Amino acid sequence: MRLLEPPERLDRFGMDPRFAERLAPVVEFFYSTWWRVQVRGIDAVPAAGPALVVANHGGLVPWDAFVLRHALRREHPAHRELRPLLDDRECALPVVGPAALRAGAVRASPETAGRILAAGEVLGVFPEGSAAARKPWRDRYSLIQFGRGGFVKVALRARAPIVPCAIVGSEEASAGISRTGWLAERLGVPLLAANPALRLAPAALLPLPSRWSLRFGEPIDVAQHPPAAADDPSVVNALAERVRAAIQAMLDEDVASRTSVFL
Repeated sequence: MRLLEPPERLDRFGMDPRFAERLAPVVEFFYSTWWRVQVRGIDAVPAAGPALVVANHGGLVPWDAFVLRHALRREHPAHRELRPLLDDRECALPVVGPAALRAGAVRASPETAGRILAAGEVLGVFPEGSAAARKPWRDRYSLIQFGRGGFVKVALRARAPIVPCAIVGSEEASAGISRTGWLAERLGVPLLAANPALRLAPAALLPLPSRWSLRFGEPIDVAQHPPAAADDPSVVNALAERVRAAIQAMLDEDVASRTSVFL
């Protein structure tokens, strides 16, 4: 209902502080009670200055953007504000997209990302973007390529450290039937795995009570490279792959060590 009200006062990146304040108890309920989020290594995010948190993306609905932002505000010693970037498809989702933008998320663009870091803030990036939602169910927590490394270019130009983050639980927060291949896996019929008709995408809008964990890895300092390195594909690709490998290693460990998806 608050989305039907006109914004009271937007900040320069489109957040309505009043709306974010009203939404906070809802996010806290999902964070602490519904998803029971556990956080490790959050001190890896610097207490001050620009930083780029890079995480895996899961499901059709960007619940992880809400959780990552709330974790930094709630658990970090400096209670840092993180602005997650969302692509156009996610911003266009009914209810969730407008709520995310009014609550602090930002429509992704290199210019906006650069301005956020230049202001000394923390930026949250999901390099897989909405393409992660098109991964077959069997490939959850297997990272796809990080595109052309746009997030690395932004970090190099802003001299901002890159902090890898592995999020476990986000994939199962959306009903499996919303993803291609889930029914094939349950029935044991691999031939059905590639049939996109055997899924119910709107089911992803219902958040399931999966147990989440957020794990922050060691920051990757880009200061050894000059800002001009943002135009060097070899440097950009090497750093992007280093970040992707760090996140994948943490995902593999955390998925293997969890005892239950929901308990």
